[in-house]
Amino acid sequence: MQNGNVGMSGPLVDSEGYPRNDIDIYQVRQARQTIICLQNDHAQLLDQIHELLNQYHAEIATTDPELINRASALELSNGREHGGSLAIPLNAKPLVVVNLVSPNSPAEEAGLRVGDKILRFGSINETNFKKSLEQIGEVVRNMQNQNVQLKIKRADQFLDLVLVPKTWVGRGLLGCNIVLPPEEPMEH
Repeated sequence: MQNGNVGMSGPLVDSEGYPRNDIDIYQVRQARQTIICLQNDHAQLLDQIHELLNQYHAEIATTDPELINRASALELSNGREHGGSLAIPLNAKPLVVVNLVSPNSPAEEAGLRVGDKILRFGSINETNFKKSLEQIGEVVRNMQNQNVQLKIKRADQFLDLVLVPKTWVGRGLLGCNIVLPPEEPMEH
């Protein structure tokens, strides 16, 4: 007996309401039930995969500086003003201050100068900076030989620079020394 290609929604009864005699109704109902169970299992697995992927990416985003920096590079085009520079509030607090730049170093090549206040260092900005030079060091190590976008304040100017951490004749990968800015007194 053929099942007449009734599929998942074809009628199992004839026009008068009697079971069709050209199909095996029991076999069709069993097949439909099996398919529905498989579809439900599939949907449940997709939900679990989706939830675990979201968990994984949330974890990675907070722990893997290289991925954070790559995401930051993608964000650069989204956060730009009309002039092409990164949008940073005028009252943004510096993350670090440059207090030494060695000659012929990657920092000097990028255009950094003593006294520059760094407002953004790759993916690190005022909102996610933990006031730790180690956090910046981690970005430097993970972005060796790659462009790191900087937003700096020099006097009253805001500048965008590109720094490429790399080995050179001097110590470290940058050739500059940075320090945390002095704490500003709290206003009452």
